[in-house]
Amino acid sequence: MAKYRSLSRAWLTAGVLALFAASASLIAPAAKAADPIKIGFTMALTGGLAGAGKGALIAMEIWKDDINKKGGLLGRPVEFVYYDDATQPAKVPGLYQKLLEVDKVDLVVSSYGTNEIAPAMPIIMRKRLVFPALFGLAVNDQFNYDRYFQIMPSGPEPKLDWTRGFFDLAMEQHPKPKTLAIISADAEFALNAAAGARKNALRANFTIVYDKTYPPGTADFTPIVRAIQATNPDIVFVASYPPGSVGMVKAANEVGLKTKMFGGGMVGLQFAAIQKNLGPMLNGIVNYDFWVPEPTLNFPGVKEFLAKYQEAAKGKGVDPYGHYLPPYAYAYLQVLGQAVEATKGLDQGKIAKYMHDNTFETVVGKVKFGANGEWARSRVLQVQFRDVQPNNLEQFKGPGKRIVLYPPDWASGKIVYPYKQ
Repeated sequence: MAKYRSLSRAWLTAGVLALFAASASLIAPAAKAADPIKIGFTMALTGGLAGAGKGALIAMEIWKDDINKKGGLLGRPVEFVYYDDATQPAKVPGLYQKLLEVDKVDLVVSSYGTNEIAPAMPIIMRKRLVFPALFGLAVNDQFNYDRYFQIMPSGPEPKLDWTRGFFDLAMEQHPKPKTLAIISADAEFALNAAAGARKNALRANFTIVYDKTYPPGTADFTPIVRAIQATNPDIVFVASYPPGSVGMVKAANEVGLKTKMFGGGMVGLQFAAIQKNLGPMLNGIVNYDFWVPEPTLNFPGVKEFLAKYQEAAKGKGVDPYGHYLPPYAYAYLQVLGQAVEATKGLDQGKIAKYMHDNTFETVVGKVKFGANGEWARSRVLQVQFRDVQPNNLEQFKGPGKRIVLYPPDWASGKIVYPYKQ
């Protein structure tokens, strides 16, 4: 009898333990499901790219709020873990190492810009993570990483595609221009853009009569423009960051630059504060862009997003309209979120495969990636400034000031040629 009672107690204990274990196994997934999905990144919140970086972060926060209102991803809330990279590439690797090793983030995305994306690549590749990137030009040319996805619509051959439209437009003009001047900042993005310009110039049989770089920090661009003018080029292609873009436009106006097309790769002319500052000096310039408020680019959801951004941006010291970078900062998270939901998990290999194989609906239109993680088809815009008035920020909020010339599918007008100040 004692033996029977002992066995009964043993069976009862075992049964209780088994029941507890079964209950725990049911509770554990629920608890795990309640944990946030952490997305880690760095962003330029101070330093030279801070204005753009802060605007990108506002857009990303809007996406996070939107997705969490819908129940998050995989039924779990989304949380951001991020650090300021201070626009200093040397800081980026250590910060991503911290995100992965200390913060244990589930997913990563990039900071803004070529110079901040490239330093993160070795860390990301070592961990075999999916890496959505925000406006890096030809970064993956040197890494060939199969889990890199670029939201900037540069196209499958980014260096060539990024400048192709400028030269395609030039080749359509009569009489066809023959000579070209190239001036670029001595920094990675600008050098990549200038390299593509040279190849497109060769394709178009242009003779390059001036081809030089200027060091970051250059303050006076008047001597540069005078040297360019001395070569009498038909076209002037500029690859520059915001300070150089402003400097070149002002110097061209001061010198009275005589050429038939001027612009191409000038970062900064997309920002409302710079547009207001330069005013009528912008008229006639043909430059790249990615989204402008022309009727041909009214993608589903973009106006609603911009309304939220413009409200959130008030008093933040960022671009008040958010036409350039913010829609894409929202969109690269849309792409990542759609891939996570579609694959029903956080398996990096499955997410990467889905991103390669599918087309995504975003506020910047349909996004389809090619084998190298760039857009399968380029949609780098060439826009021309028209009828810009002095001291008027409001004029840039709506259509009519930046006419889309290229690609033809998205054009909202024809080029005014030749360039006249």
